[in-house]
Amino acid sequence: MDDITRAIQETAKNLLLNKEVDLVVGFARGSLPLRNTPCFVRQPDDVQKLIWGYGCENNLANYLRKRPEKIAVIAKGCDTRSIVELIKENQIDRNKLVIIGVPCQGMIDRKKITRLLAGRELLEGEVKDGQVILKGREFREIIPLNQLLYDTCLNCQHPNPVLSDILIGEPVPVKENICFTDVEEFEAKTPAEKWAYFQEELSRCIRCYACRQACPMCYCEECFADCSMPQWLSKSSLNTQDNIFFQAVRVLHLAGRCVDCGACDRACPMGINLRTLTRKMVKDVQELFGYTAGIRLDQKPPLAAPVSTIN
Repeated sequence: MDDITRAIQETAKNLLLNKEVDLVVGFARGSLPLRNTPCFVRQPDDVQKLIWGYGCENNLANYLRKRPEKIAVIAKGCDTRSIVELIKENQIDRNKLVIIGVPCQGMIDRKKITRLLAGRELLEGEVKDGQVILKGREFREIIPLNQLLYDTCLNCQHPNPVLSDILIGEPVPVKENICFTDVEEFEAKTPAEKWAYFQEELSRCIRCYACRQACPMCYCEECFADCSMPQWLSKSSLNTQDNIFFQAVRVLHLAGRCVDCGACDRACPMGINLRTLTRKMVKDVQELFGYTAGIRLDQKPPLAAPVSTIN
């Protein structure tokens, strides 16, 4: 990871010095162990802030829409897939974007670490030789890396950038078949069981809309959930029926657009399993239209093209 970090810093510095871009969007070290934060660099002297590691979880495509300046972005596989869809939807000007692609080996799920430590405070974290070393007051735990990666990463079929101008690092092995076991288990439920699942899972929703804000594809200037004329959802009180309605419409709006980056799931403060809904839609679009979002710039999304033109 140190070699990749140095290469990112050098590349960013050259782009800024040569005036090829005005801004580099990447990651800097966060305030918590194993957690990095989005970083915006405009000066060549500031590129030392940029890093790469197992805590670069945010989908940076979220920061690229309708920007007037020319931007370089550090992008992993899921980021580039979102970028592809946003280019198709005229939200990103490809001529003003330099994509610095980085193959991704997966990102660490801090919630898994929190559950594992059961109240103990993590003070230091390090990834070494396929293991994660966790340190705190009077404890030291060594956990296999694969046990702490996001489920999204464990199922990822496109870890390498699908679109890039500069590629840093060697491509990582690609899984041959994407696994939809979780969706198939949901599909096997009876209608009554599915409804009970929604009632239980979404009863916890506080409608903070963090899932919406984290998603690169949720960019409507006015969300239907915020409309007052007509008013789709109650604003004076929370109820499970409205929660279900909000999540169902949100997922329908992502049909043929969701790249299963997991941003919505990661952002949810209530730990709701939002990926079952989004991955159900991803699976249906693949089966009905043979379409996987964010793979090809020249392939129109199913809801933007006549069925006869979809491969």
